[in-house]
Amino acid sequence: MKNRKQFIYFKIFILVFVTSINFSCTTQKKIADKKQPNLLIILVDQWRAQATGYEGKEPVMTPHLDKYAKESLVIEQMVSNYPVCSPARAMLMTGQWPVKNKVYSNVNSSSAPFGIELDKNAVTWSDILKQNGYSNGYIGKWHLDSPYEPFIPTSNNIGPVAWNEWTSPDKRHGFDYWYSYGTYDVHNRPMYWDTDAKRDDFHYVDQWGPIHEADKAIAFMKNESGKVRKADAPFSLVVSMNPPHSEYETVPENYYNMYKDIPLEDLIKDENIPAAGTKGGDQYRHDIKYYYANITGVDEQIGRILQGLKDQKLDENTIVLIMADHGNCLGKHSEVSKNNIYEESLRIPFIVNWTGHIQPRTDNKFLGSIPDIYPTLLDLMGIKNQIPKDIDGKSYADYYRNGKGKTPTEQFIMGAIISDNVDINTGFRGVRTEDYKLAYVKKKGKNELVLFDLKADPFEMNNIYSIDHPMVKKLTPVLKNYLRETGDGFKVE
Repeated sequence: MKNRKQFIYFKIFILVFVTSINFSCTTQKKIADKKQPNLLIILVDQWRAQATGYEGKEPVMTPHLDKYAKESLVIEQMVSNYPVCSPARAMLMTGQWPVKNKVYSNVNSSSAPFGIELDKNAVTWSDILKQNGYSNGYIGKWHLDSPYEPFIPTSNNIGPVAWNEWTSPDKRHGFDYWYSYGTYDVHNRPMYWDTDAKRDDFHYVDQWGPIHEADKAIAFMKNESGKVRKADAPFSLVVSMNPPHSEYETVPENYYNMYKDIPLEDLIKDENIPAAGTKGGDQYRHDIKYYYANITGVDEQIGRILQGLKDQKLDENTIVLIMADHGNCLGKHSEVSKNNIYEESLRIPFIVNWTGHIQPRTDNKFLGSIPDIYPTLLDLMGIKNQIPKDIDGKSYADYYRNGKGKTPTEQFIMGAIISDNVDINTGFRGVRTEDYKLAYVKKKGKNELVLFDLKADPFEMNNIYSIDHPMVKKLTPVLKNYLRETGDGFKVE
């Protein structure tokens, strides 16, 4: 009898032990499944979407991006809603339209008196991640803080307008690791402030900026000795590269040599490139090989960063976003750069990867906007409930995952607001759909009403605006509604 009882107790013990082991394993698996993902954003300046190998529209070499695009979600209709540096970056950080976040022109000494800079009290996505235990890092161009006197003695602060400024720790929005500058365009001798550097303690580096920044990004991921970031915490890292922003000729020679012997005629086939002998046409012919060379160089550094992520076995639990702040016309349409209504300024590369969570595919229908990135990322990362109520962007996390769910029907575009007299009723405003673009332009003393059929006229050579055109009648009320909802004082006449 005694032996029988002992046997029964033993069986019960074994059952409880096995059950507890199974429960423990299940619990640990659930904890592992809920592990917070890392976030890597590679933000490149002035890179138009057309100048990517995977799109096949221009003869530019981007082998690393082309390979990664096949493994990722590529949104081909993503636009920079205000295609110039500071407003685009402020929309990315705040999820708000420029009139709300007050960054409605580039940040420099001319716009500083009007309060045009990122408010230190703004709640950015990096602030939210910091509150959730993330170790945040920022490398490269920031361009969201106003210069103040005495100006930092760097080359782009010497002329009538100062551009570059140190970002004090109280304005870094949750970024613990800081290796950055405001804006600075000597790419082959860039300058930076370290995390602990004071305003006068910047240093120069005799290396092409993207190469140096890729080195720093890889070091951040390696985290040797655990001194770069918190080893036991999830991380976010922004790597903000300036090229292919001008000055274009500072690109390393090995990248330029990849284009040097290509006949110029093979690079100037698009209809919207002005003729030789014109200002825009000559600029395009002079700069295009350098522009492509910068892109190819940046592509190689992106490849190095992605390999570094893989080498540290961080790739499967890291959301990777590769994008630009805006594009660049480079002389097309006689536009010297960006901040205009044309596709080369508006449309940007946009690649998102998260192994096992985001279905790889190329999407040429989804109408992406920069303010939506903030809530979408936080939603993907499992902290949707902490998205501030006052942002303008909407989450499309479900659509990112599998292409299902509600999608935007249009994009709001704006730009070229004159900031030195705070005149909101300047520049351009418009609505872009998959097939059409309607814009009202108040620039250089002229009013222009524009409608392009993007399918029939992809190079935007024929303005088909007519007050009686069905798309004008359809999209004008949509634009007015956007202006009303965002508090934008621009008048559509």
